Amino acid sequence: MMRTVEIIMVIIILATAFIATTLYAVLPSPKQLSSPSLRQLALTTLQVLDTKKALTDTVFKDPTDQAWAELQIALSAILPPNVVYNLTVYDTVRVGDTMTYEKFYSITNSESGVGTYSEAATYLVTSTNVTFTVTPRKISGTLYILNCSDANGWWITGYTSQKLAADLQDMLSPYFNTTIMVQNTAQLAQLLNGNKISANPHENVTNAVILNTFGEAVPIPSTFADLYPRDSYAEYCYQLGRRTNLYNWTWVSIVGWPLYYVSNTAKFSSSQNDWGIYGMIQVSNPGLKAFLMGLNGQSYTSPPGSSQTGNPGVVYFTSWARYYSNYYGIYPSQYQTSTRALSDSILSTYRLTIDNTNGYVFQKSGEWIAAATYNHREPYPNGAIHGSLTAIGLTRIPDIRITALALLMYYHPVLYKSELTITSGERPTQRLVVLQLSQQGGN
Repeated sequence: MMRTVEIIMVIIILATAFIATTLYAVLPSPKQLSSPSLRQLALTTLQVLDTKKALTDTVFKDPTDQAWAELQIALSAILPPNVVYNLTVYDTVRVGDTMTYEKFYSITNSESGVGTYSEAATYLVTSTNVTFTVTPRKISGTLYILNCSDANGWWITGYTSQKLAADLQDMLSPYFNTTIMVQNTAQLAQLLNGNKISANPHENVTNAVILNTFGEAVPIPSTFADLYPRDSYAEYCYQLGRRTNLYNWTWVSIVGWPLYYVSNTAKFSSSQNDWGIYGMIQVSNPGLKAFLMGLNGQSYTSPPGSSQTGNPGVVYFTSWARYYSNYYGIYPSQYQTSTRALSDSILSTYRLTIDNTNGYVFQKSGEWIAAATYNHREPYPNGAIHGSLTAIGLTRIPDIRITALALLMYYHPVLYKSELTITSGERPTQRLVVLQLSQQGGN
């Protein structure tokens, strides 16, 4: 009997608690329960309209334009039939450091409004008349691009040197104060002798960049071929290094083993590089070492021996290369195959340094450096720069975006981004769109 009484008392207590909870609990309305879905629906609707250009094309038009009626048709087609909307467009107005919003126009499918419970999404739209400009700070030196019509390239399979020269000109000339094409080996001879080759008043032979588009080959003027023939023209490569030091050039090799061949289609018309490319003579390993000897100010020794290159395989961007790739908007693959990387032993041997921030394009793989800019310093290692070598020791086919990125990393010109400008009238450049939704029925 006692147990039955206890059970009845428990039932009474639970029933009382349930009744009290029901009386005093405040439950959300059906509208509030659906709020997250409405909010997401509003944002998705604005994004869809903007993708189809209906939003951007309309919100900057006069309210009397037919486009507003077409926008309403589009809204009705996208939204469920039981959803009430109000779309309001605001002008964005900057007053000092404060951004304010002034109502421009609104459309709705309900005369009574969206009701008490609604959700909204906002979307900032930029006028199609707006232009964005990015102006780079100019690199003060002259960019010389070897475009010699009387030379052949090697390890640039699928391209001609002239095509690469044109593409590099398009890519890099916006960053340099002056860009000049070296059209033949006779002009190259003038340049090597310290003479200007154009009427451009801003041309400056010293502190210039010499960009060799011929891959593992380098053009050689006939006069220099006659003067420096020793060791299959390794002596000529030595002279290139000496002049790089003398004029404080940055000599750029775009792919493969630098200075492995010399080329002059008239001088060497009957000679080929063992691969059927005529107008070329193979210098082989000593070419690079001879260049580095000249860059280092050493006396030429015959034969010069060889400078070591290696095959590290797949190499990956440094964090700085990734940063500058985004900064300049140049997007080659962040990993490449390197079979002509230079050994880090050349740094101390030829008194070279590499800036850890701006010099290395790829992470080192053991002793091998796949792509970097080497600075010769006098006195070593903290003195002034007297000539540099940018060597891109990757496998053919060349990706000239790596060359462009390496140079921009080294010189790192600042990009000045313009404010928004508009090409016609005094119309605002940006408007804020607010789409407010609610469901029919309920509170």
